[in-house]
Amino acid sequence: MSVLNGMDDQAKQRIVQELVPGRQITLAHIIANPDPILYEKLGLDPRVEYTKSAIGVMTVSPAETAIILADIAVKSSGIELGFVDRFSGSLIVTGTVSEVEASTTAILSYVQETLHYTVCPVTRT
Repeated sequence: MSVLNGMDDQAKQRIVQELVPGRQITLAHIIANPDPILYEKLGLDPRVEYTKSAIGVMTVSPAETAIILADIAVKSSGIELGFVDRFSGSLIVTGTVSEVEASTTAILSYVQETLHYTVCPVTRT
């Protein structure tokens, strides 16, 4: 180990991390018939959400695109917005299974065809 001015090489190392937006939908998942506790743990209003039967979860980069996803989701079906985060790129929607599927399909279509993003397949549980 070499010593430079009383400090070893490890002490002088600096790590730089940066996020490079990839213009992509990285997660598109539909949870059908979630357990009611999941609504509570996600911070969703359980009084309203128990009448719904699905939760949709999406992540996107760049993160600001989550605002566009939320707009498309609301306009394309009867879903309710559970959470939108323009800093992390997260979107959570609730609704019936068909509403969540319709909003997810509309979102993926738009970002792929209009914004030319790479999209992942929709997964389900």
